[in-house]
Amino acid sequence: MTSRRNPGKSGSRQNEPSTTALSPKISFETTTPYDAYVRASTLAELQQTKTEVPGEYMFLVCSQIMELYFNLINFEWRHAQHALREDDLGEALVTLRRSVDHFTALNASWMSFRWMTPADFNAFRDDLGEASGFQSFLYRHLEFLLGFKDEALMRPHKNVAGDHYAQLQEAFIAPCLYDDVLAYLARHGYEVPDVVLQRDTSRTYDTNEHVEDMWVALYADTTHGDQLRDLAEVLTDIAEAFSDWRYRHVMAVRRAMGAKGGSGGSAGLAWLERSLARNAFPELWSARTRI
Repeated sequence: MTSRRNPGKSGSRQNEPSTTALSPKISFETTTPYDAYVRASTLAELQQTKTEVPGEYMFLVCSQIMELYFNLINFEWRHAQHALREDDLGEALVTLRRSVDHFTALNASWMSFRWMTPADFNAFRDDLGEASGFQSFLYRHLEFLLGFKDEALMRPHKNVAGDHYAQLQEAFIAPCLYDDVLAYLARHGYEVPDVVLQRDTSRTYDTNEHVEDMWVALYADTTHGDQLRDLAEVLTDIAEAFSDWRYRHVMAVRRAMGAKGGSGGSAGLAWLERSLARNAFPELWSARTRI
């Protein structure tokens, strides 16, 4: 994966002299250049509701917004993994910090759901059929990147259009973000057990007391400057932001449907509450007791 930075080139727009035009260009032979780039006209046609209930439109738009943010965060984390493998800690830090800001916007999407009472949701819920947020392959990809892996959870996505299932399979097998962080730290002098570095990355990451020891040592170490502690803190920010998203999901479900079973066949609220109990990067949290 390559960086999207685009340094100025001879003849590029940033080297052109500024103009003094008082009005923007308003005539174009085809669609506007903005629409050609952003595809706003395409986005505006993607909301195909099942009912005439006004609240369903909000539900669909906000769900699509979340999917876009899942995809964006996935992109950022994969780029950060690439940077870590190239030993470019600075680029990895910039990217991971950016993803924390994306979570701020993602989590704010839940605000639009606060108006929805059980009666409001029930007005269109049956028309959703078996559709459920549990079936989001982009969210599942995000969980795999965080080290939460369950092969059974890939099955619903087998017939998703395009190559998304193949990408999900790749993410399931590949190292998660935490694996790349620990491998980076091992290359730079920190004691990460071989059993962790050589683990089966298709399995959910399990805690290791020696990794906790490593984080305690890292926070106490002043010889490597602040960047490694910055890395630890931005990972903590990510884990907190992810937990915040899941908590807001739990609360939205509680408000809209209580403890009813999920439309996709899950236990609904009970399933979400169990998921909420899991922490990403677990030793970063347990180490804090000893620091």
